[in-house]
Amino acid sequence: MRRLAFVLAMLALASSAGAMLVLASSAGAQPQPPKPVPKAAAPQPAKPPPKSPFTPPAFKLTVATEGAYPPFNYLDRKGLPAGFEMDLAQEACMRMKAECEFVAIKWDELVPGLLDKKFDIVMSSLEVNGERRRRLGLSRRYYLSPGAFIAAKGQPFDGPPALLRNKRLGAQKDSTHADWLDKSFRRSAQIKRYASLKDALAALTRDEVDAVFGDKVQLWLWSKKPEGECCEVMGQDIKDTQTLGVGVSAGLRREDIKLRDAFNKALAEMISDGTYKRLNDKYFPFSLN
Repeated sequence: MRRLAFVLAMLALASSAGAMLVLASSAGAQPQPPKPVPKAAAPQPAKPPPKSPFTPPAFKLTVATEGAYPPFNYLDRKGLPAGFEMDLAQEACMRMKAECEFVAIKWDELVPGLLDKKFDIVMSSLEVNGERRRRLGLSRRYYLSPGAFIAAKGQPFDGPPALLRNKRLGAQKDSTHADWLDKSFRRSAQIKRYASLKDALAALTRDEVDAVFGDKVQLWLWSKKPEGECCEVMGQDIKDTQTLGVGVSAGLRREDIKLRDAFNKALAEMISDGTYKRLNDKYFPFSLN
């Protein structure tokens, strides 16, 4: 009995010790911290758009024209300014690295609008004269339509003006072309003056005059019409700056010196590299430079 009691006591002691070890291990265990939630990846910055191969414009300009003097300036089918002068202006704008807008303005409002800074350049066949020199900062000349004679096809006048001595010559009265006839043929030809160039050309078709003197471009344009098929421009170009003028320039404000210099530089480049001739030939079979 004593032996059985001893065994039972030992078993109880062992059980009690095991329980104490379990409690001790439970008390000494450290709580595990929660696992961190992985952060979302930061969004990548958007890639910049590809660079344009074209140089951005350095500045903006507005170019004004009347749009009523073809083929130099007119309105196309969309109502936008077009023509020889607008082609020159577009090329000049590209070379100046300028973004240009083209607008059509009434003739009488071109110079006042320029001076009021409603636009920056006027390209509308502005003949250089004393008044415009005083009021505007004119560019270099960009075209000159010389004086010329037109006569019936086959006439022997295709040479120097001396071939027209003792002939009947017509011109628009109160014009520089009539002044030149007075200066050159006052004593050697019969000069007839008409209210308009159109009237002088009509007299040519009626054989009232042997030849008409006027602006070469306008005479050439008339010869391409049905009523002008009878005749052709002939003889030498007449360039007399004292009587017929020095040509056509762009109008700018006098204070815009840098703009005028840049425009003149663009024109000079166009003439030297053949661009001017290419644009000239697009509209005319003869040079206006």
